[in-house]
This record gives sequence, C-alpha cells and structure tokens, in this order.
Amino acid sequence: MMKTLIARSVVAIECENSLWRATRMPDFNKELCPQRRLGGKLGLRKGAVVPTIIIKEEDREPLLAWQKSNGVPIHVWHAFFDRAYGLALDEAERLVCAGLTEPTTQTFQAPGGPTTTKIIYKHYYRYAYPLGTSESDPTLVPDYIEDKNGHILPYVRFTGGSLKITDEALVQLNNLSMQLCEKRSTL
Repeated sequence: MMKTLIARSVVAIECENSLWRATRMPDFNKELCPQRRLGGKLGLRKGAVVPTIIIKEEDREPLLAWQKSNGVPIHVWHAFFDRAYGLALDEAERLVCAGLTEPTTQTFQAPGGPTTTKIIYKHYYRYAYPLGTSESDPTLVPDYIEDKNGHILPYVRFTGGSLKITDEALVQLNNLSMQLCEKRSTL
C-alpha cells in the first residue's frame, strides 16, 4: 500500500513550524552581503535573526537515502506564524557543499528532561521559495507532553488559520509533476 502511494507521489514533504512571525524578525529583508567567514560569499552576520529552513545533520543521510531509494524528491517546508517557505533537499545539499550554509550547534530539550546538542543547518529563507502567506492568523493553544516519570513539558501549538499558497510554490509543484511525467514516459 505505502509503496503504491510513494510510486504515485510527485514530492515528499518534511515540514517544521516555528513560533515566530517571520516578517517581524530583526533581519527579515536584509540583503545578503559578502561575509569573511564564508570566504567572501554572500550571507548574513553570524547571529542574524531571520527565517530559516532547518535540517538536522542526523537527518541528512536518511533523507537523502530515502529520496534515492524511492525516486521521489524531498522538499523541506517551514511554516512560521505568518509565512511559509520551501526548499528542495537537493538545493539544501548544494548550499551546504558550496559553503553557503554553515553547520550550527543547537541544544534541544527532550520531553523526558535531558538536553542534547545537535548539528543543524539553518538555510536562509532567501534560498527557499515562498510557499505561502497567512490570510488569517492561527490561534496559539497551550498543550503539554508528560513523560513516563510524570515530568510535564508545556508548549504551545498552532491551530486553525489559513495560508494562501504562492504562485512560486504552485510553479515548483507543477515543475515536479512535469518532471515525473517525463521520467515515467522514458521508462
């Protein structure tokens, strides 16, 4: 059943969300400029606060392997409170290999209490395609996770709201569909 569904798929989506209003982030709309740490390549200052599409180092190889074995391109989508962006996994890899996206160390809090440090890649939204813009804001709803020891980890989640898909995203999806048709016609 799953193999049949995957075989008919145009794209696979890895989607994340952030509790940020993208357009209010301090470095939103800042132009990329040459950065010494990037060997003169274009980028933003190291601590820039800007929308990013995040991929964990530990997920890179499994995602690439899944994409290769299933023949379906993966796109990573990142939804913010007011905007969403998409980035093809292949493009994310190109950005890393070209030295345009550097690895960053981030600390994560697990529901059971322990913290872990992971390497992540924060790809600037400027390298992504705009996926959608908010037509109506979601509501933030309080929720929590309780671990087996009774430790409660509170958080908020989005509910409701609506996002208008951009023309750029529709072009991306249409191009993926056309590539799939071409691929199938040569088989």
